[in-house]
Amino acid sequence: MRTTTAMLVGLSVLGVSGSGLETAWAASDSTPNILFVIMDDVGIDQMRVFGYGSVSSPSTPTIDRIARSGVRFRNTWSMPACTTSRAVVFDARFPFRTNVLGALGPDDLANSMVSPFEMTTPKLLAQQGYESAMFGKFHLALQGKDPAGDAMPHNLGWDYFAGWLDETGDPSSIDLTAGGVATDGKTYSCGFVPGSRAGGADGGACYMADGSCRNLRGVGSVPPGRLCLDAGGILDPDKRCETSPPEYLDFTRLNGHYVSPLVYNYPDGSVERVPPTDARARRFRATLAVDEAIEWINTRPEGQPWMATVSFASVHTPIMQPPVDRSLLANVRSSDMDCSDTLVQRVLSKLMLESLDAELGRLLLSAHLASIGPSGNLVYRPERTDTMLIVLGDNGSLGYTVRRPFDTSRAKGTAYQTGVWVPLIVAGPLVERPSRIVSSMVNIADLYALFGEIAGIDDVRKAVPRPIDSEPMLPYLIDPGQDGIRQWNFTQVGTNLQANGAINGPCTISSTCTQIPVTKGVCEDNNGTWWGTGLDAPDTEGAPSEGFSYCCEVDAFLVARGEEPYDISPLSAVGIRNDRYKIVRNSLKAYVSLDQPCVDTTTTEFYAIDEEIPKPQLDEAGTELPLDQLTADQQQNFDALSAQLETLLASQKACPGDGNLDLIVDQKDLDDWRHYSESSGLSSVYDFNLDGLTDAADEAIIKQNLGLQCPND
Repeated sequence: MRTTTAMLVGLSVLGVSGSGLETAWAASDSTPNILFVIMDDVGIDQMRVFGYGSVSSPSTPTIDRIARSGVRFRNTWSMPACTTSRAVVFDARFPFRTNVLGALGPDDLANSMVSPFEMTTPKLLAQQGYESAMFGKFHLALQGKDPAGDAMPHNLGWDYFAGWLDETGDPSSIDLTAGGVATDGKTYSCGFVPGSRAGGADGGACYMADGSCRNLRGVGSVPPGRLCLDAGGILDPDKRCETSPPEYLDFTRLNGHYVSPLVYNYPDGSVERVPPTDARARRFRATLAVDEAIEWINTRPEGQPWMATVSFASVHTPIMQPPVDRSLLANVRSSDMDCSDTLVQRVLSKLMLESLDAELGRLLLSAHLASIGPSGNLVYRPERTDTMLIVLGDNGSLGYTVRRPFDTSRAKGTAYQTGVWVPLIVAGPLVERPSRIVSSMVNIADLYALFGEIAGIDDVRKAVPRPIDSEPMLPYLIDPGQDGIRQWNFTQVGTNLQANGAINGPCTISSTCTQIPVTKGVCEDNNGTWWGTGLDAPDTEGAPSEGFSYCCEVDAFLVARGEEPYDISPLSAVGIRNDRYKIVRNSLKAYVSLDQPCVDTTTTEFYAIDEEIPKPQLDEAGTELPLDQLTADQQQNFDALSAQLETLLASQKACPGDGNLDLIVDQKDLDDWRHYSESSGLSSVYDFNLDGLTDAADEAIIKQNLGLQCPND
């Protein structure tokens, strides 16, 4: 049963009250459990509880309650993209150390995925006897190029996984046929048949994947197509139920956040693949992740410490209406919107985050970490639980969903503040003097240390046999007077490794050309036009049939036919800052002229910056400090940050032939190479020459470097 905001009062009537949970809330002397919640594409601009945003920002009563019951880290940096951030969280190593540089796509090699030889968080915590599970989005590797296939989560250390291993790591595109019922060129932009006023129907036959059916009418302003989709079905508009479902109904079609192939990894290493024709795979993603987490948490043996990662896909594109919650009037009224419209998607992203917040409340209630007060409000007293709760946004918000005063043009995917400044909240029994704010710089890499510290590991660095980039965080929780630990912060994004130097195709969105979208479908889900292989949009008429490799080539093509070129987003970027200043270094292939269409270009920008509430000083275009007119103080900070950046990037030493990350090239590498070469011979971490094969050429590299010992510093 799902619990939404409207159902909270009902739960108190059923006896789930604050007094009824006193026993479950009794603080335990054992090592705390860890509940880690990841929000997708949710920057700090979305969170009024941090002091930013406006009245148009999402309403998040559950997250607000957690924030006011714990510690708000108001100066947290992520990486600019989802895969890079998640990799850094779970292995504590910045992207330049791992080659996990950008959001993963189906063409990226295993060399740009989290290595099975990394000391991931679940492996670290297993040293302390923890069981670990992940629910929802994975996106640390993709089975198309990972030898472990659908067993990837187990291969990286998780005891249990229930979620999605999508082709691109993210939800599929919206099914514009609404399950195959669209006819005569009609499309349904939201993935369901809308009401008659929007060209749909106010009644019809709602079929389930098992063949069952019920005749359905709309309820109030909610059309039957949406109600049917919420239930996992397909509405055949203006029809009555028949003995057998019509042949044109297609339950194999994926549909954004609503219909997704589901994968389970079990503790014994076995895998269950659940097709979209199974009712379990026909649940809204935020609902599914919470359903599965509740079941697992509530079946943990007494005395067994655990870490559960609830990895939401909200509010990642494609942006869709969440299931109907009648307590959210705007949610109900959104039934007849055009989901392809950018302004509508901005509204829907707000609803998706509010739905996530309600699901998080349901999770806390069902896991007995919170209760319902006499007035129907959520009561959360983390000091009485045995569970540390961490809530994180994985990167900045997507451009057109950004809330003012943040920068819509320098958002997710960039190394600017709006792209990497994220909400981070920690609550639980280890927090001294809750309801406070920490303004010291924190990096999401530091969560790795925090997880280890919670589990009782005194020195996390000593527990990992290779360099990590994590600084302690527990001192901030147990000492309200703790001074800042980090003296600088860092972020990075780039292009992942593909066979023989290939790269994602160009995608134009608004006035910008970017190569972050990993496929044509992802480009179009972000309201973009694809200019790579398979281009077919009207704007690309006359372009080469094979498409373009780089945005600069798109600009040259447009200029040659008399049109304005696009602004080009960087192919890679790094950012580094201290308490007052920040450097952003962008690298791209810039369009210069028809004679020089593509020129490798690197720019260095320097900004003054702070987190002033409610209007922070951001690194917006035109606010950069002129490098030839810096004051003595500014020059000193610029030089110090530049030196720190160079030292950091140079700290990762090459170790050719070492595929298992033990910092020595030896017989073990030859044995591991043989395992991968004989199992498939395709992409693996032992594909040293990056041709997409694990073969004799890679074995030769190991043999050339046998005995090499690499520094661990």
